[in-house]
Amino acid sequence: MNRSDGLVQRRNVSSAASKADPSRDPEDDSAWSDATKDPNAVGEEEDHDSKETRLTLMEEILLLGLKDKEGYTSFWNDCISSGLRGCILSELTLRGRIELEKTGMRRRSLLNRKVLCKSESPTGDVLLDEALKHIKETQPPETVQSWIEYLSGETWNPMKLKYQLRNVRERLAKNLVEKGVCTTEKQNFVLFDMTTHPLNDSGIKQKLVKKVQETVLGRWINDPHRMDRRMLMLIYLAHASDVLENAFAPLSDEDYEVAMRRVRELLDLDFEQESAKEGANELLWAVATAFTK
Repeated sequence: MNRSDGLVQRRNVSSAASKADPSRDPEDDSAWSDATKDPNAVGEEEDHDSKETRLTLMEEILLLGLKDKEGYTSFWNDCISSGLRGCILSELTLRGRIELEKTGMRRRSLLNRKVLCKSESPTGDVLLDEALKHIKETQPPETVQSWIEYLSGETWNPMKLKYQLRNVRERLAKNLVEKGVCTTEKQNFVLFDMTTHPLNDSGIKQKLVKKVQETVLGRWINDPHRMDRRMLMLIYLAHASDVLENAFAPLSDEDYEVAMRRVRELLDLDFEQESAKEGANELLWAVATAFTK
């Protein structure tokens, strides 16, 4: 896959939770944070109402891929499966559960370094906890690329098939239904019936689409380390999952050209170099590298 085919991250720390439990890893809440370590980071949003629907990276990617009325992803999209596994690794990273092994005296490439379990405390998300359990129990550790393949079931090693996460799209769709974003219907396709999940709350998807658009338009900054990490990964992974186009479809021709040019700038970065910069999260850059190498 070309470097022009694929991106990543965000951090949220709950001060209230930290006060309630001093031993709590502040990264536990980073999945919902809009702030990076840079206090001047671009991509920060105003505090959201506590009742606002919170979506994981996996749910956001699936939502971008779902057809609003039909309630299913394109039959021709063969990228979203592996993209969702990349989302799982990114989400676990953002929540402080996994990390990339430290490099030695001889610096190794991102894709040659192993994924390590940083914290085994449950996330409360079934898919994330299932993946975390596999990573924690696997010895010797595996690389990011290997985990994307294992979790997708795309491996020739029969001993690794046990790591495959099954029915991921359907399970994520059910999460969206539980959160009121989608509903459930049955559609007849002549030869078979299929469960679909048409959009129920268009406002949530519109906010997501606008957030993606604004990241590369009105709120653009030409420095990935000052961008909101979660949004950066969302763009990389939406591109890798072949659903980024869905977010840009409503744009005017001029805005579309600008948005795609800036996405290409992000994809053309030297990820090895970016990961070596101060404050960078190496595992997130490793995920981006796995889809754009």
